[in-house]
Amino acid sequence: MKFRPCIDIHNGKVKQIVGSSLCDARDKVEENFVSDREAASYAALYKEKGLLGGHMILLNARDSSYYNEDVIQAKRALKEFPRGLQIGGGITAENAAEFIAAGASHVIVTSYVFQKGRIAYENLEKLARVVGSERLVLDLSCRKKEDGNYYVVTDRWQHFTEEKVTEELLDRLAIFCDEFLIHAVDVEGKSTGVEEGILKILSGWNKRKVTYAGGIHSWQDIEKIEELGMGKIDFTIGSSLDLFGGRLSFAEVCEKYGVKARSSGIVFNL
Repeated sequence: MKFRPCIDIHNGKVKQIVGSSLCDARDKVEENFVSDREAASYAALYKEKGLLGGHMILLNARDSSYYNEDVIQAKRALKEFPRGLQIGGGITAENAAEFIAAGASHVIVTSYVFQKGRIAYENLEKLARVVGSERLVLDLSCRKKEDGNYYVVTDRWQHFTEEKVTEELLDRLAIFCDEFLIHAVDVEGKSTGVEEGILKILSGWNKRKVTYAGGIHSWQDIEKIEELGMGKIDFTIGSSLDLFGGRLSFAEVCEKYGVKARSSGIVFNL
């Protein structure tokens, strides 16, 4: 089990948000934290700590007037930490190779491969051909419905698909990708605790790397991921991390679940 860092970019700024509040209309979102530092500054810190496999997400829609600002920020971060970060948000077969060429280790995709509520295998196969399955991460961001099942959500977590997150779904998709990223959207950015139900589903499956995101706000939550995931599931922390205004120590998390934390020469006023 490893700590995977994150960089979320919205309206051209590094932010931490409440995931369920994301709305394309007027590019509005409920913010937990807005950084005065560029994405490249965080990338430099992660590089110094040796934290590979972090994800950087562009939160604006591709047709947003802010999307290009997100891309500029992201490419500066990729240049700072080449092959150290994965990137998602507006990724298609048409632009995926551009981000790999800019330094991303992987591209992360949801909406492009889930169309009209179902898996668009044609798009998925096209992406795998363009960048290779070894550079593709599928983000199965999900929300719980009244029937008790978790369903993949798309378009910046605003629309439900018909696809339930199950071991069978993971089996079907695993041949196309290198990893899975799972955002538990209902608790994303709320620091209210992890989504135990989705962790129990993921813990029974081990054919690809899996990273969980959502709700972590204490060491007890991290220990719960380790327990329920039987040490197989990686994790990321957003709003609760001191880098983003929270109380969990980045250095201490690195010490236990990353490489040994050391002085980076990069000063963050926490």
